Amino acid sequence: MDQSLPSRYPPLLASSSPYSSATRRLRVLAVLMAVLLVGIVSVDVIVRGRAPRDRTALRPTDSIPRSRGPADGVSEKSSHSGLSSSATAGVKGPEDYFQWTKEMLQWQRTAFHFQPLDNWMNDPNAPLFYKGWYHFFYQYNPSSPVWGNITWGHAVSRDLVRWLHLPLALVPDHWYDSRGVWTGSATLLPPDGRPAVLYTGATDDSVQVQNLVFPADPADPLLLRWSKSDANPVLLPPPGVGPQDFRDPTTAWADATGSSWRVAIGTKDESHAGIALVYRTTDFLTYELLPGVLRRVAGTGMWECVDFYPVSTGGVAAGEGLDTSAVAGDGVKHVLKASMDDDRNDYYAIGSYDLEKNVWVPDDAEADVGIGLRYDWGTFYASKTFYDPAKRRRVLWGWVGEMDSEGADVRKGWASIQAIPRTVVFDVKTGGNLIQWPVEEVESLRMSSRNFSGITVAPGSVIPLDVGSATQLDIEAEFVIDEAALMATTEADVGYNCSTSGGAAARGMLGPFGLLVLADKALSEQTAVYFYVARGRDGRLRAHFCQDESRSSKANDIVKRVVGSTVPVLDGEKLSLRILVDHSIVESFAQKGRTCITSRVYPTEAIYGDARVFLFNNATNCNVVAKSLTTWQLNSTYNHPYSSSKGSSMDCVLLVQLWTCLLVFFTLVL
Repeated sequence: MDQSLPSRYPPLLASSSPYSSATRRLRVLAVLMAVLLVGIVSVDVIVRGRAPRDRTALRPTDSIPRSRGPADGVSEKSSHSGLSSSATAGVKGPEDYFQWTKEMLQWQRTAFHFQPLDNWMNDPNAPLFYKGWYHFFYQYNPSSPVWGNITWGHAVSRDLVRWLHLPLALVPDHWYDSRGVWTGSATLLPPDGRPAVLYTGATDDSVQVQNLVFPADPADPLLLRWSKSDANPVLLPPPGVGPQDFRDPTTAWADATGSSWRVAIGTKDESHAGIALVYRTTDFLTYELLPGVLRRVAGTGMWECVDFYPVSTGGVAAGEGLDTSAVAGDGVKHVLKASMDDDRNDYYAIGSYDLEKNVWVPDDAEADVGIGLRYDWGTFYASKTFYDPAKRRRVLWGWVGEMDSEGADVRKGWASIQAIPRTVVFDVKTGGNLIQWPVEEVESLRMSSRNFSGITVAPGSVIPLDVGSATQLDIEAEFVIDEAALMATTEADVGYNCSTSGGAAARGMLGPFGLLVLADKALSEQTAVYFYVARGRDGRLRAHFCQDESRSSKANDIVKRVVGSTVPVLDGEKLSLRILVDHSIVESFAQKGRTCITSRVYPTEAIYGDARVFLFNNATNCNVVAKSLTTWQLNSTYNHPYSSSKGSSMDCVLLVQLWTCLLVFFTLVL
């Protein structure tokens, strides 16, 4: 295998793949035939197997990169700035940073998560479903793996997991966006569903303004060309709002008559309160700032990437998504979400919306936006939802940034990925939170499975699981704690906190227990996904769901934390989790998605064929039974670049459709 660092490196399963060598040869031949049939892309078909171990260390960067982003009026975008003092203990200069090898950096590229072919990516923008295609736009630097020169990348898919990368959609080419085409949203307008896109532009003077674009050819299902409005900028910062504190317009929602639209935009006031402003428009060219604010929360700082959408709380629509313009009322609540510039986390709250008064009020004031519930307790930011009319669901995208040093990103040639798209519904059982779950199309990537149900894990035990290759996995498990131990444990344990209570290695009466993923044989590297059950002073049990990154890597230039939160567990429910493992990302979902955690991890030993999975139980007082535990190998998605030399747009559509069908066929059948 070529040991250079190609940005298009497609990660494949290691040598312990469930396929025989004969099947592998047939698979490669079939894919080659498909490429010849379609004729629109070329694919490097790499024989499955463990990569040669190139131990050659790359030179460290010459200097620690300086912070970028705030000077241009946006959040901190330099991955290096996220390095905590504990993560860089003993690092005095570039020569002290971990010596990454080409092999280690190549392995980090994901196999089934969305990421560009190369370079820097951040916020998801304007996801939508149009003429049979899912469109995804994203903040992108086309010339470097570090933040800057922000444009809109663009990709399309039939199934939200297999993507075709299209030409850039929007570039900074006018005075009103010369310093960046920043985050925005799409609204599908009646009667034909033509997209209107509002985005934040940074002007020549770094003032944040809102701009409007439409498809140049609405008949083109791939939306390859866009036209910026001659009226741009259509919105300027209002009085009392700082010139760099006015960004990220939401998808618009219609009023009850359908004659006008509302758009929310994030900002903050002089007392550092986070605010969502609302504008009304009839044509997306002229806007009226409505009196008051949609919501203001003291002390939360700048609200970025505001999202506002309805959820069904029961009835025939329970479990389904709602169009953004669904009317508030019986059976419909509204979710207000904002990304907090202060701590780089996404917070949401569920409440009641009064369109006439332009006010949204949370159901629980103590869990308001910025101080309560979070989409994800790990690395997850700048999220954006859209309504998918094809499957009547609301789908959530989230940016998962790097937690390594910026120097490592420069060497590998790319930075950041997107989390797996998730469906979002109201939790009708608890009545107080959302449920997030990977879109069902992820299951089409499942290949061979192995079942480990019924394993009893004694206190202090670690049990290896023979899952085969362990770098591209989907794991589902349910755990049961020994009933006698539960009854015998009467001592209150009220001070537990995922982040401050010692991680997976600290032992308690009823935990921690769960799974170790991306672990090497000696357990010198491991990422722990686990439950900890604590008994309160009132005698009731409380479950915590945590992810321990502290031993995920031997490298010293990365952030390693223990993250997580409590998770509601109702009477009669087993403790359940699902884990998606994809090279350098671990996404975990507890109790069918009531609590979610995403980690970026960078093993140096637990890579390729050396990665393993273990069950563990560090409780001191109870046996834990893995009542059910199944693992699936997940296939790579082979995302491809678009070729502009294949004729008309419609010709390209037909070729892309054929290509997509062939990819799905070979994934499912072979």
